[in-house]
Amino acid sequence: MNVPRPVRIASGQGFWGDDPEAPVRQVEGGPIDYLMLDYLAEVTMSIMQKQRSRDPAAGYARDFVPLMERIFPTCVEGGVRVVTNAGGVNPVGCAEALVEAGRRAGVAGRAKVGLVTGDDLMGRLDELLAAGHELANMETGEPLSTIREAVQSANAYIGAAPIVKALGLGADVVVTGRSTDTALTYGPLIHEFGWRAEDHDLIAAGVVAGHINECGAQCTGGNCLIDWWEIPELATVGFPIVEVNPDGTFIVTKHPGSGGRVTRASVTEQIVYEMGDPKTYITPDVIADFASIHLEDLGDDRVRVHGVKGSARTDFLKVSIAYAAGWKATGTLTYSWPDAAAKAQTAAHILKTRLDRLGHRFDEIRVELVGWDSTHGPLVGEPPADLPEVQLRVGVRSGDRAAVERFTREIAPLVLTGPPSVTGFAGGRPRAQEIMAYWPALLRREAVEAHLQVEVREV
Repeated sequence: MNVPRPVRIASGQGFWGDDPEAPVRQVEGGPIDYLMLDYLAEVTMSIMQKQRSRDPAAGYARDFVPLMERIFPTCVEGGVRVVTNAGGVNPVGCAEALVEAGRRAGVAGRAKVGLVTGDDLMGRLDELLAAGHELANMETGEPLSTIREAVQSANAYIGAAPIVKALGLGADVVVTGRSTDTALTYGPLIHEFGWRAEDHDLIAAGVVAGHINECGAQCTGGNCLIDWWEIPELATVGFPIVEVNPDGTFIVTKHPGSGGRVTRASVTEQIVYEMGDPKTYITPDVIADFASIHLEDLGDDRVRVHGVKGSARTDFLKVSIAYAAGWKATGTLTYSWPDAAAKAQTAAHILKTRLDRLGHRFDEIRVELVGWDSTHGPLVGEPPADLPEVQLRVGVRSGDRAAVERFTREIAPLVLTGPPSVTGFAGGRPRAQEIMAYWPALLRREAVEAHLQVEVREV
């Protein structure tokens, strides 16, 4: 009897802006079947939406296209398929640019691009609200109607089904919008192994594999708390690869000779990342029980994962909504010894007094002394007098842009009208930025899934 070999899915991107060479190292460093590239976070969607509002051709991870142009020939020749949510709020534009990149790379006639659309709800918000979907804030219970006019982006987290369909239609690269991070890994597993929707334990195992994969090097030694100083060669850290079997068991590893390390501890750190109730890790396709995970360190950068349990999916999909919530700005000045902290505190007092006299109202003025109280919040007592230097960081927030812009003009004068021994002002005055606030909501899945579309385009 032929036993199917494991499917090797490599992580090449943990977030938009991650190591640009990591996907190249994954494709060229050894055999893999799939390359998973995760570009999206909650705030990323609102950033992309703002980009698209200024340029209709924008709204996706632009750096994905030149990356694919570089690795397209290697992927096609090696049979490596790519699954990514780089499409952001404009997956159509991303797919079109990718087709052109493939032609420039010389793979015309040898590759297909799968396109998944339908997660973007911006054009349907009023229709959904009129139909009785409140899209209430999951944390406060407020209906979306209270901030409807301020909404900048709204995207449903979609699961594996459209990815599986695109792969079944022969796509070599699948581009989605707001796919869940984990579905970029377990979607290919469902396609390869034919797992059914009711195979809850198997899909839950795929979710765990996807969760371990989704943050890139965070499970191979990057951002690692345990003995971080002993982790080798982080400059060329190996990103994770999951070798998954049809029964849902899998090995977490990396390419031989790459930097970093894979141990039970490093994998555990990633597993508990962004963890709420470990027994109910909810995804669009299954609820995974992370408390059921068993880890076995096999040595040589190999950790076996098994025993994962799952249960039926919910009737809802999560929706990530971003809305404009005023303006903010942050300015910094650095004060040196002696009395560095006292100088910074005095400068903050002067600044607040001047802002009060100008009559501008702020929702919040936050003062931090970087080097003393900025990482862990305000500390009890007074800062030590012998601090060699302190960076004063002041941030303001207001619904009034004029107030925030006046603050940006009040930082520089402190150089000559405040305490002595100041530096760090050469970068110019701070810039007022629009605040994008996060509004999590739930929506019945049928309101989204009926609108999902999949197509495959020839390169």
